[in-house]
Amino acid sequence: MALHLLMTLLLAAVPVIELRGAIPLGLSFGLPEWAVYAAAVIGNMLPTPLIILFTRKIFAWLRVKSAWLEKRVRWLEERAEKKAKLVYKYAVLGLFVLVAIPLPGTGAWTGALVAALMNIRMKTALPTIFAGVLTAGVCVLLICMGVVAMA
Repeated sequence: MALHLLMTLLLAAVPVIELRGAIPLGLSFGLPEWAVYAAAVIGNMLPTPLIILFTRKIFAWLRVKSAWLEKRVRWLEERAEKKAKLVYKYAVLGLFVLVAIPLPGTGAWTGALVAALMNIRMKTALPTIFAGVLTAGVCVLLICMGVVAMA
């Protein structure tokens, strides 16, 4: 059980997959729902402060390393900028919605990237992203358990 919980937690920390993929995996192992939810939320939040703190510095460093890396950084910034329109319009509520909607291209990684590029302070961004992760986790868990499909 411990290995499966660890796998769930680590998968939730992976960009793009996040808890949207970790919760179904954890449930497929037959783990209790509350344990899967907790492991996925914790795993999803682990990289968030680091992303907020170091994104700008890492992007600046990558830009000078090679033209190929500079293109990738520009792509990430453009992607974040598209997602940031919601955040610009609704501020903290927009950041929450961006993270809470369990769709591809949203989540804690994108929310942290947007927060970093928009200079949203850590003390505002982290609780907002955490609330979004909690909400997305409930949505994914309910979908996986079939509750939403039955309504």
